[in-house]
Amino acid sequence: MSKIPLILQREYLTRVKKKSFIIMTILGPILFAAMFAIPALMHLLEDTKEKHIAIIDHSGLYEGRIQNSDLLIFSYLPASEENKLRNEFGSTGYYAFLSIDDDLLKRPDAIRLFSDGQITIDVRDHISRSLRDFLREEKLKSFELEGLDHIMGEINNVRVNITTLKLGQDGTEKESSTEIAMIVSMLFAFMSYIFIFIYGTQVLRGVMEEKTSRIVEVIISSVKPFELMMGKIIGIALVALTQVVLWIVFTFLILTVLKTVVFTDAPMPTRLDGIEAIAGSQDTTAQMEELAASTGFNYGRIMEMINTMNPVTTLILFVFYFIGGYLLYASLFAAIGSAIDNETDSQQFMFPVTIPIIIALYVAMAAFRNPHSELVFWFSMIPFTSPIVMMARIPFDVPMWQVALSMALLVAGFLFTTWFAARIYRTGILMYGKKVNYKELWKWFRYSTR
Repeated sequence: MSKIPLILQREYLTRVKKKSFIIMTILGPILFAAMFAIPALMHLLEDTKEKHIAIIDHSGLYEGRIQNSDLLIFSYLPASEENKLRNEFGSTGYYAFLSIDDDLLKRPDAIRLFSDGQITIDVRDHISRSLRDFLREEKLKSFELEGLDHIMGEINNVRVNITTLKLGQDGTEKESSTEIAMIVSMLFAFMSYIFIFIYGTQVLRGVMEEKTSRIVEVIISSVKPFELMMGKIIGIALVALTQVVLWIVFTFLILTVLKTVVFTDAPMPTRLDGIEAIAGSQDTTAQMEELAASTGFNYGRIMEMINTMNPVTTLILFVFYFIGGYLLYASLFAAIGSAIDNETDSQQFMFPVTIPIIIALYVAMAAFRNPHSELVFWFSMIPFTSPIVMMARIPFDVPMWQVALSMALLVAGFLFTTWFAARIYRTGILMYGKKVNYKELWKWFRYSTR
């Protein structure tokens, strides 16, 4: 009778009862929810204190050109006051003072902003934007064009807002969003990468700990090596799946509570800070800004857009690719763990295994822009990279035959790596004190196939 269920049960119960599992299960959803909630909270808690800023204009060209805002009050002072501001700044009550020494069209660096503390980016950007707009107008006026004000007004009013729609088989229309698809694509790709790597290395550490502590010698006396390896791999897979499901459920509950309690009457922010750093393109950032401005972060409208991507099917595919990718790499990590006696020796064997995962992440980033290119297609078929790359493609309507082929190849890849790893595992798990290299691993594999 197979002992795999008993080993599976032991691995599962041992790990879910650990304090680290419980702590991460609680902290994980809080961190995920914070990623969504903090930008909105920052909008609600933004600085509401008025800041008074003095302006010393030595050139006499910019008086009245920097307009007050709701929180920024500008006062123009004579040049004779600059020494007093420098020497007695702390007692003046000003947040900062601006000194303009010359015509900025001739000397763009002839402007300095002084304060006794760190200047916020909002203050600097307001001043820079006001002066830039004024200087642009002055530069255009120098060309002496008739009707310049009217021309500039017409130019500045040009807007193009493209609404993307998905057509159903019956001709029905549903509003979609390329930007939301990109965000979902990035999220699933990074989650697949992180989970496969984290839980795969747990298998390696678990096998290595049992080997170095000699506990495995007792276990092997009543359990076949293959059963021990499969029980450990599947047991940790169930631990991973349990944690992922709990994270999804708790994150959803936390966000629902925050939306109901904290953001009931508060307008959501219409700026997506930091998107440029993620997307890597100013054009994409502008598209994000337009999306935010057009939707006002309307929760219902955004959910309608997400629904066009078949969220239930996407989640099911995510679970499949996560489990398939984990099982494929976990079997290889188990073989590595059985072959080594200490963690320092693991690096030379882990590096070739982790290279495909890293490459897959880079290809997934390319999939955000061209999900149907030949390069992305082939990497979404190769079992070693498909769990990450295919999840980056899913939100962009991948043909079902490609998904089915990728899933079949992933299952075949898992069966092959398990067969390959089992032959190394059964020899290596009881091998101590010998320096292992790739040639030695190949000997173990050939020996086990005889």
